[in-house]
Amino acid sequence: MSEKIILNSQQLQLTLRRLAHQLLEHHPNFDNTILLGVQPRGVWFANRLVHVIKAEFGLENVPYGLLDISFYRDDVHREANIKTYKTDIEISLENKNVVLIDDVLYTGRTIRSAMDAMLDYGRPSKVELCVLIDRKFSRHLPVQADYVGKAIDSSISQKVKVKWKENDEVDEIVLLN
Repeated sequence: MSEKIILNSQQLQLTLRRLAHQLLEHHPNFDNTILLGVQPRGVWFANRLVHVIKAEFGLENVPYGLLDISFYRDDVHREANIKTYKTDIEISLENKNVVLIDDVLYTGRTIRSAMDAMLDYGRPSKVELCVLIDRKFSRHLPVQADYVGKAIDSSISQKVKVKWKENDEVDEIVLLN
């Protein structure tokens, strides 16, 4: 299986900084906004993004939570053993601006599941989507990201692998053929 680097470590850091700037432009001080990392892989990206926002802009209070979508997936009944993750949302989402954060936008099904799961914690006034990689020609559902690190053209047979130093000893994003 061959690998093509989509973003190397330096490019990934610049992309994280750019996305942090874009989020702050639209949500100054995060007064009425909460960032939600979609479990499992979106959490790695969300953690990094929150860290950049705090470090670069000196914001101490960035409302942030984790959202498990395991039982909201449309294929949940096909799986014998469902792996669950932690949901950690400390505030109501009622009338808040919510930014869902995931690493790769592919078919849109994960985001549809996240929106269903999120409604158990209140009805937001607005929902936005921030993704690191947008595989733009692969949608099964009409989902579009508001903040995109990088949009790529890829075929169904290819896979995007996001590697984080904490887990994979390197920060990079690769396209697997």
